[in-house]
Amino acid sequence: MTTLNADNTDDNCPAQALLKTLSGKWKPQLFKLATIAPLRFNNLLRQLEGSNKQSLSAALKELADAGLLSKHTLQTKPLHIEYSLTKKGKLMIPIFEELEGLI
Repeated sequence: MTTLNADNTDDNCPAQALLKTLSGKWKPQLFKLATIAPLRFNNLLRQLEGSNKQSLSAALKELADAGLLSKHTLQTKPLHIEYSLTKKGKLMIPIFEELEGLI
């Protein structure tokens, strides 16, 4: 029988924290698309069938807060917001490739 230890938190298990960070409706797809090219919000709405503004916005914000994506405002008309992988996000690409190889 396994008992849960009070010390068994995300802080003690990096893998659990990583999986929690990347779990969610659109986060895995967004991360994968960001490995190919920078992401633009309206393009994502068209690319990800079934997505909506609220869920995409929340997922992008959470990935940015986790330090995996950075948000850039392009001073064009109309104004464009672009998301790209950070250095931390780029370091995670080989991990994702390994995971994909297991499937």
